[in-house]
Amino acid sequence: MPTIENSPRTVTERELRHDLMLAAALLVGGIISAGLSTVAMMYGDQQAPLWSALLTALAVTAPLALRRRYPCTVAVFIALVFFVSVTYRVPETLVVNISMFIALYTVGAWVSDRRRAMIVRVGIIIGMFIWLVAEMYGATLREADVAGVAVGIFSPLIAVLMMQLLLNVLYFGGAYYFGERSWQAAQQNAALEQRTHELEHEREVTAAQAVALDRVRIARELHDVVAHHVSVMGVQAGAARLVIDQNPAQAKSMLAGVEDASRAAIQDFRQLLETLRTPGDGEGDEGASTLGLDDIESLVRSSQSAGLPTDYTVIGDPVPVSSTVGVNLFRIAQEALTNARRHAGSGASADVRVRYQPDAVELEVVNTGRTVGALRPGLGQLGMRERARAAGGDIELAPRTQGGFRVRVNVPLAQKEAVR
Repeated sequence: MPTIENSPRTVTERELRHDLMLAAALLVGGIISAGLSTVAMMYGDQQAPLWSALLTALAVTAPLALRRRYPCTVAVFIALVFFVSVTYRVPETLVVNISMFIALYTVGAWVSDRRRAMIVRVGIIIGMFIWLVAEMYGATLREADVAGVAVGIFSPLIAVLMMQLLLNVLYFGGAYYFGERSWQAAQQNAALEQRTHELEHEREVTAAQAVALDRVRIARELHDVVAHHVSVMGVQAGAARLVIDQNPAQAKSMLAGVEDASRAAIQDFRQLLETLRTPGDGEGDEGASTLGLDDIESLVRSSQSAGLPTDYTVIGDPVPVSSTVGVNLFRIAQEALTNARRHAGSGASADVRVRYQPDAVELEVVNTGRTVGALRPGLGQLGMRERARAAGGDIELAPRTQGGFRVRVNVPLAQKEAVR
């Protein structure tokens, strides 16, 4: 598989049409140049006939229509035509030189095998120079003999030869240089296109991950809200049914608790919907809830009214925490008390402690009751672990040897939070 630095350039249909139009335009120019060169007798008595110039013009322009598909073959063929035309004094040099330049440029700009591109161009250039030096020097000596001019290092004929060599150095060097520049520019564009594609793919992946995270967060919120409030309503409604005949006043109080729990559930649902409708990232949405550490006390009262004796203790001097930490610790406490009511059994009790330490805040929810054997993974435990990670802390979920369960969360506080 080719790398970006050596990836092949793809020839488009539009570029092929452009090559065809270029070949046609140069052929017209070659016909005109051949006619004018023949009339001007540029090679004198040694000049080849007009038909050879027309044939040469066709031979060097027609292959240019395929120059991007077969650049090396086209360049070698035009170079051979160039040799033959100059050797036999064909009266057409303008279009031949232009075609040779374009062919060399195309090899440098379009051949993906850079070693092959270099060998073809260097081979043609070296062959051209050897042949041109021999041809021009021989012609110069012949002209010098005819004119009786001495050939020396400072002679006019040698000066003309050196000027022609310099011109050819610029000619071939330009074709080589501009071909290389075109190739490098194409590779840079290809790299930019690939990077753009990768960034677009990463953006799509990020968007999909954001959607997945939102779905997980929504599922976690719904689970916490529904599990807590429905559990409270279920316990209180069941207790009211049992005592409604013997103690109507107590049953009425329990049903009032069911009513309060339902209102609290509706309020939590509204807060959740408002959070979901608020634009922003996941953390900002999580923190949009008004719930926090101070609201844990209301959880304790709700748990007590639902029939689970619960103590609440705050240890240390309270410090402000971020809304994200506050809402996640609240939800963890809510889930822990909900699980205690559901699984601890009759006669169980719970103890909720919030400890403010110099560099951390710790939440601990302990309940008595049935002995728990092996932990059974569920959505509640998964949600508590996710919330602990979201708050930047660690969580411990473990059964107690004497019965019941312990949930302990420790969240390090940022320095600015700890000293405020």
